[in-house]
Amino acid sequence: MFIWFIALSITGVALVFDSPNLDYRLVALGSVLPVVEIFIGGPWIGHTLLLPVFVMFLIMLVARGKRLTQRKWLGLPIGLFTHLVLDASWAKTEVFWWPVMGFDSLGGSRVPEMERWPAVLVLELLGVIVACWVWRRFQLGNKGNRQAFIREGRLNELRS
Repeated sequence: MFIWFIALSITGVALVFDSPNLDYRLVALGSVLPVVEIFIGGPWIGHTLLLPVFVMFLIMLVARGKRLTQRKWLGLPIGLFTHLVLDASWAKTEVFWWPVMGFDSLGGSRVPEMERWPAVLVLELLGVIVACWVWRRFQLGNKGNRQAFIREGRLNELRS
């Protein structure tokens, strides 16, 4: 379940924030990072509110006084937040609010992405449709726009 997270995260963040200095590649990366937990035995810290908050805090601390650097790297925790929304991690209270709801709630079960197995295929198909819309909306068929996204993580609508 990668296309669903990447396409919808980029779309939602681009339409809500409309920031020229945000790196949308980092949004995409953040949106799929928690999926790795499929291979390590259940929902861990990637499906908690703690991880994106900690990553955001770390970025703000490390890049203190460098607003453009902060703005660029904020794409990573924003992507992590979008993952929590798109896979409905918030519905698993014990995991989402870890460690507030107890320390023994991580691991040992299935990640939210795999609990809805037949629906995953439908969500991936919807992700492909949204990705096609993003391609057209941000004119990624245009070589300049495509290179701006690949090299800098920017989405430009009207670039020649």
